[in-house]
Amino acid sequence: MDKPVIVGVDGSDPSLRALDWATDEAALHGLPLCVIHSQAWGWYEGYGPTFGPDRSALRVYGENLVGSAVERANRRAAAVKAYGELVTEDPAAVLTRMSREAFAVVVGGLGAGGIAGLPLGSVGLAVAARAQSPVIVVRGDERHLRRSFRRIAVGVDEAEQAHPVVEFALREAELQSAALDAVHAWRCPAREVPDHPDHRSDSERHRALAEDALAEALRPTARVKGVVEVRPQAIEGHARKALLDVANTADLLVVGARRRKSHLGMQLGPVNHAVLHHAPCPVAVVPHA
Repeated sequence: MDKPVIVGVDGSDPSLRALDWATDEAALHGLPLCVIHSQAWGWYEGYGPTFGPDRSALRVYGENLVGSAVERANRRAAAVKAYGELVTEDPAAVLTRMSREAFAVVVGGLGAGGIAGLPLGSVGLAVAARAQSPVIVVRGDERHLRRSFRRIAVGVDEAEQAHPVVEFALREAELQSAALDAVHAWRCPAREVPDHPDHRSDSERHRALAEDALAEALRPTARVKGVVEVRPQAIEGHARKALLDVANTADLLVVGARRRKSHLGMQLGPVNHAVLHHAPCPVAVVPHA
């Protein structure tokens, strides 16, 4: 059975935009769509849990929300097999668990309990840090959500870890008839000290190394030569700035999951955090091999 696109909904406008985006993604790949709503979503995003007689009303609300979401998906793409599930499990936990058998997990850029100034909801951030499938956080204005730029951007890190990230971005570009901009950021420490005696030659060496690393990471793109326009960009500077700049005119920004363990569990790296909170378009976080 094909792995589904899984989308978490909480009734907020951002989650409905995520639902629409996930429906289009399922149609693009010919995959089923699974709509998930957790009754625990409200308290997870900042509201208190309900323990009194209103728990039955909460369940009815959840069932109606899931049913309406499935109907919305069916109206948007009749060919997509859409179905829904109402769960009581912690939303981040259930989406993370279901990611093991998902093509991708899709969440909105801000949950129903979101706080102004925190552009990414806590559920989305937790899932992006732990999921085993790609996680797509849907954000941006209508130009980006309509996929009107015909352009996919991918951030390329170390070549040996980039394969699943590049493959995901390449498949998206191929199915959407979009160009693929592959960005690899590099820095030259000597160049950042203006009076360093050898900063010019050192800079040229770092640029050459970056271009070689980018070319190696993009070897899988050879299979779509003539089908997808691949545009490598070795950019000097901070990775977060390079990625946010290229995302301005992209329908989707794809990055690898830079995860690290801490006393709080799995955490994303600073570049992942920057693009998830500030990118002007949807962001796909793809686990490294």
